[in-house]
Amino acid sequence: MGNLILESQGMQQLQQGSYQNRADSILAAIDVGTNSIHMAVVRIQPELPAFTIISREKDTVRLGDRCPKTGELTLIAMERAIAALHRCQNIAHSLNAVQIIAVATSAVREAPNGLSFLQRVQTELGLRVDLISGQEEARRIYLGVLSAMEFGQSPHVIIDIGGGSTELILGDGHDPQTLSSTKVGAVRLTSELVTTDPISTPEFQYLQAYIRGMLERSTDELLSHLQLGEKPKLVGTSGTIETLAMLHARDKFGVSPSPLNGYQFSLKDLKELVGRLRRMTNAERAAISGLSDRRSEIILAGALILQEAMTLLGLPSLTVCERALREGVIVDWMLTHGLIDDRLRYQSSVRQRSVIKIAHKYRVNLNYGKQVAQIALSLFDQLQGKLHPWGREERQLLWAAAILHNCGHHVSHSAHHKHSYYLVRYGDLLGFTELEIEVIANLARYHRKSPPRKKHLNYRCLITKQHRQIVEQLSAILRLAVALDRRQIGAIEQVNCTYFPTQRELHLCLTPRQVDDDCALELWSLNFKKNVFESQFNLTVIGFLG
Repeated sequence: MGNLILESQGMQQLQQGSYQNRADSILAAIDVGTNSIHMAVVRIQPELPAFTIISREKDTVRLGDRCPKTGELTLIAMERAIAALHRCQNIAHSLNAVQIIAVATSAVREAPNGLSFLQRVQTELGLRVDLISGQEEARRIYLGVLSAMEFGQSPHVIIDIGGGSTELILGDGHDPQTLSSTKVGAVRLTSELVTTDPISTPEFQYLQAYIRGMLERSTDELLSHLQLGEKPKLVGTSGTIETLAMLHARDKFGVSPSPLNGYQFSLKDLKELVGRLRRMTNAERAAISGLSDRRSEIILAGALILQEAMTLLGLPSLTVCERALREGVIVDWMLTHGLIDDRLRYQSSVRQRSVIKIAHKYRVNLNYGKQVAQIALSLFDQLQGKLHPWGREERQLLWAAAILHNCGHHVSHSAHHKHSYYLVRYGDLLGFTELEIEVIANLARYHRKSPPRKKHLNYRCLITKQHRQIVEQLSAILRLAVALDRRQIGAIEQVNCTYFPTQRELHLCLTPRQVDDDCALELWSLNFKKNVFESQFNLTVIGFLG
């Protein structure tokens, strides 16, 4: 879809409707990776919609150089990362960026102190960095590639080799058929499995076997989604693959093309390159023009990951795409805010479709879930600005929790609210950040029984006061919605809220769906479960039929 896509500007301007009137708005997207921190600064052309990259920045900070004993991010690595992020901020501001969107991936996902690091970034720099899951990372990589390449309705496999993980995606320009993230990355494997220089034959053979074993599951799953006789094209993204393309081009043509987008090389050529790299010391690799000291250390492991993936997939050649996660972050932001509604319109509903998919997986009664969601969102809308300050993003989280709040019944009726937390938290919801998934899971957890308490581990996973407050207030709203559909038959058609601030009273006028229904059980349930809401908002709830 060529240069089709992208982005926006400040949230406030968009909400005020001014974005459509502003040409040449600037947006910055930052990828906090295991090996490097990357930033793309783009100029938005909303009338197309499209974006033009006006600046790319990269800083190799090796955030993935974690403590071998604890797995934590080291102090020196965090300091490097914060300094790099500060530079990115300054560059973005100097280019008049109206918003900076940042995401963190493998290294921060896996580190026990990863969330603390993100909190420190927000405190020191005022920069919010969203932690995303491996599958969500793969989905956004897919979006980034789609912003640069036409798939022509034919299947394509995308491989992104990062410092800590490798993402594999199968898609034809529409919904991705598979999204996977495997814990094999160039930095991870080099630090954990390479001790000799040049690498010894036994160590090389072990590294090769390890990579193959780790990739077999994801490659088998991907291949299972292909039609008989279907041969997809392979697209490679990010630093390792771009570096290999550069080395191949210099060997073959004596010069590296710029840009690399669309450059191709074969598995046969890659094997020859791996053979040369394995015989070289790190110092010899670092002496290659264009290959930095940092990249030379990890390029062999990265090349071997690509070689084994291509072998397992049976794909003889690869085409380079220079757009990946950063550009996908920009595309996703545009989709989320309604600035793209043509070829990628299916992606704009990824959150909703992902929630419904999880609901089907755990055999949720969708009619009941939708009724609870309808009541919860009605209460949310009517009480916005009166009892709570939350907006569109929080409303979406409440909707997701309302649909999925009862999914824990799939495990057991007993303590099903606790099971709901785990099924939601680890259910691979797409379109949400890890913190947003944590909020949804907590909302589902607290739709019944005790309210949020500091002693609860799941509640302590919410690292900011704001997100704890979101859970406290929206879970109280969800409780009322659940109470008002006690029979799970949609007995209440409408709820009208009237708030009396002087008396500290909230009156709920209930309209039954059937005129002869006294909704006695719903009224009883409301009175029985309203205490958490009343305590949270310091008022009295009075419910009655209208």
